[in-house]
Amino acid sequence: MNLHELNTQARAGRVEELNLIAIEGGDFLLEARCSGHAHPLTNIKGNRLKVHSMVEAHHLLEGLPTLPLNLVHWSVQDEMCGMADIGEEDLKLPLPRRSPGS
Repeated sequence: MNLHELNTQARAGRVEELNLIAIEGGDFLLEARCSGHAHPLTNIKGNRLKVHSMVEAHHLLEGLPTLPLNLVHWSVQDEMCGMADIGEEDLKLPLPRRSPGS
């Protein structure tokens, strides 16, 4: 899903939330959740849309309908070798849609 499609789907009320997913290296990926399914956001070349900060994500989402926005950090147990399945969930924190001072 690209930003234009996201805008169209959000205006139609089909987007439940947006997730800003922290990835290795301090960058983030964006995904939209529609009907319980993840739809990664893509750039004009069709590659996963990567942003370098929460501020950049806020700027990118300006002009879109206000939707719940969450910061998601995958559970470290998923990445550690030798860890038993503990059933720990990913960290998901709601973020304000507007950055301070905007």
